[in-house]
Amino acid sequence: MRILALDVGTKTIGIAVSDELGIAAHGVTTIRRTESKRDLEALRKIIDDYKPSDILVGVPYNSDGRVGKRGEEILKFGEEIKETFSISVEFWDESFSTVSAEKMLLEADLSRRKRKKIIDKMAAVFILEGYLESKRQMSQPRADTDEEE
Repeated sequence: MRILALDVGTKTIGIAVSDELGIAAHGVTTIRRTESKRDLEALRKIIDDYKPSDILVGVPYNSDGRVGKRGEEILKFGEEIKETFSISVEFWDESFSTVSAEKMLLEADLSRRKRKKIIDKMAAVFILEGYLESKRQMSQPRADTDEEE
């Protein structure tokens, strides 16, 4: 169950992948966006290399919980991915993933130039880690504290 995660921006697409067990997320690369057809071709190479079972696409939500204009564009791109590759596509709230990645890279004391090169890939890692953690929590049995003896 390998999952490919995408942080889709206007200029780049950050990409991360999980291991086969769906435990860890690793940054893969960043695709420089040009046009949809070329973006999908670049994505095809990565899909061929990693053979994911699912693709996770980060979607930004507004503070009121609704999807804005940018989110709508990303949802549309996710649907193009689904149609082009006949692969399951899930959408995940990516709010604050880039902010979290930026904070981590600042704490690592990376130069602005180095941060700029990897920020989108790291944002995809944060999106995938959040998703994987949510799946782990859902699969763990809940301790029922209201149980009568």
